[in-house]
Amino acid sequence: MNRGKITFGKINLKTPSATSSNVAEANPPPSDDTASGFGSFGRMEAATQDSVERISQDLDNSKLQEVMGISGFGRKLAKQFDIDEMIQKAKQNAPKPVVDEKSLAKPEGEADEDDDDDGDVIGPIPTAAGAAEGSSGTRGTKEHLQNDTDDSDEDDDENDEDEFDEDAPINKLPHSHEVEMRHGNKAVIALASDPSGVRLASGSMDYQLNFWDFSGMDKSMKSFRSLQPCENHPIRNLYYSFSGDMMLVVSGSSQAKVLDRDGFEKMECVKGDQYIADMSKTKGHIAGLTSGCWSPIRREEFLTSGMDSTLRTWVFAKTKEQHAVIKTRALGGLKTIPNSCAYNRDGTLIAAGCSDGSLQTWDTRKMFVHTTHCIRDAHTKGADISAVLFSYSGFQLASRSMDETLKLWDMRAFKKPLHVFDGLYSRYDTTDCCYSPDDTMILTGESLPKDAKQAHLFVFDTKTFELVSKLPVTDSHVIRTLWHPKLNQIFIGCGNGTIRGLYDEKRSMRGAKQCVVRTHRKKKESEIVGTTQIITPHALPLFRQEKTRSLRKKLEKERLDPVKSKRPDLPITSGQGGRVASSGGTLSSYVIRNLGLSKRVEDDQDPREAILKYAKEAAENPYWIAPAYAKTQPKPIFNSEDEPEAKKSKTE
Repeated sequence: MNRGKITFGKINLKTPSATSSNVAEANPPPSDDTASGFGSFGRMEAATQDSVERISQDLDNSKLQEVMGISGFGRKLAKQFDIDEMIQKAKQNAPKPVVDEKSLAKPEGEADEDDDDDGDVIGPIPTAAGAAEGSSGTRGTKEHLQNDTDDSDEDDDENDEDEFDEDAPINKLPHSHEVEMRHGNKAVIALASDPSGVRLASGSMDYQLNFWDFSGMDKSMKSFRSLQPCENHPIRNLYYSFSGDMMLVVSGSSQAKVLDRDGFEKMECVKGDQYIADMSKTKGHIAGLTSGCWSPIRREEFLTSGMDSTLRTWVFAKTKEQHAVIKTRALGGLKTIPNSCAYNRDGTLIAAGCSDGSLQTWDTRKMFVHTTHCIRDAHTKGADISAVLFSYSGFQLASRSMDETLKLWDMRAFKKPLHVFDGLYSRYDTTDCCYSPDDTMILTGESLPKDAKQAHLFVFDTKTFELVSKLPVTDSHVIRTLWHPKLNQIFIGCGNGTIRGLYDEKRSMRGAKQCVVRTHRKKKESEIVGTTQIITPHALPLFRQEKTRSLRKKLEKERLDPVKSKRPDLPITSGQGGRVASSGGTLSSYVIRNLGLSKRVEDDQDPREAILKYAKEAAENPYWIAPAYAKTQPKPIFNSEDEPEAKKSKTE
């Protein structure tokens, strides 16, 4: 139910005449039906209700004006705000625009086009004087601004072309600086680095395995350990585990070895029985190994491939037998030798490149009876596939062969290669390839051609398949390439026994970069003289020979000797000012007090008095001169007062 509002008449604060008229308009004379008094009780009209609300607002404004002492408030203040006057003041204060004289001669036909673009010009409004000159001045200003904009756009385009493009593949390649590490005289055919990038291991045809430590190596670039882990067998492949605590050594023998970080042997695989025809029944390889790698997901599992046409998985703790055997078969069921093998990044696939030119893969989650993928004509038959490598993303597979080609394969469409890079001459069956950390580039080396002077490192783009760079490396063969993702450095194993390290001053971290700035510290030379010891237990101490001691004990004994060890003076715990200041303000005072005088003499004492102080003691207790002349010293005769007058000298 709607109830009517109670009204008490209309109140107006204006002049009396206006008030009376408004009241008369707002409140007509009451009819006979309404009661006289304060107003009428009942429903008001809409106009009457609006007028009441407006009057109440005016009343509130007048009260605030009286309290705060201001002239306008609310709606009245807004009415006094003159926008036209403010625009005129802004026009007068605005600076005059620069008018190009050439633009004044612009045809009148173009004025309409420029006038349509008035909203695009940003800047001060032209003055009235400029507007009185006509639209030609405005046209000149707009044309001048447009010309400046076009010139700036052209300059920006030129600057963008000259700027350094970080996303370009050639700029991602760390090759601004180079270091050289000498392994030996034979070709370096194996190269590996631990995941942290602290250690680098290299193996060559001279059976040597060298360890390089970047954290302790100086600019001389010398390895800290060299050994022959597999006797007289060349080191074909090295592979650090993904935790970095173990390293797999694959040599020309049939037994792979696992070493720790410092090169000490921890495991040796067992050799199989050569008189068993079925390779799955033997406990290990019976022929020389070709390659090997660690599993990326199972810490203690690794894979080896051998010339007995098998791939075998091993577990580190079990040394007496392999874990699984995979047989590689050619077309028709004949045996074929796997020259290279690799895991993918998830550890779900094992890939092998065989000597018949085929690429074969197996799923680790199934039985190794049938292949998951098999391409018989991947490379030329009879040319060994020297390397197979999965990309970091796992979608691509790269295969390097001795048929002078490098092929990229898509694992989602494994029937045809994505691209074939040819003209890559190779003489070594261990020539490999490597991906960049972001999978945008792939690197591989070439053997030195017959008439060439330098071998190159080829860098290809994996998306556009273009040649990014062709870097000359050495005057010998380029065999191994390793791009460490954490250090962002490239290590290259060469045929002349050297290892080249490429890095960038800004993009690379630690590794060979920190070794270049370290100076070589010369070690203390220890002189060792070999003498024959003669045991004489009853010899006199003068002729007794000292016992031979080790160099360490000898150095420890010399360390305790303050003279031999050149120990500095110990600090004075008591007093103030140190050794020199305790005896005087200068060094000369220190020398005088401690070295020049046996007795202390105060600075303010008379020297003559200090000497005569000991005259009586020297006469009573002679020590130096008087005892020496005691027998031969004549008796002294002194002048006395009783001397005769004849001997007296004449004074006249």
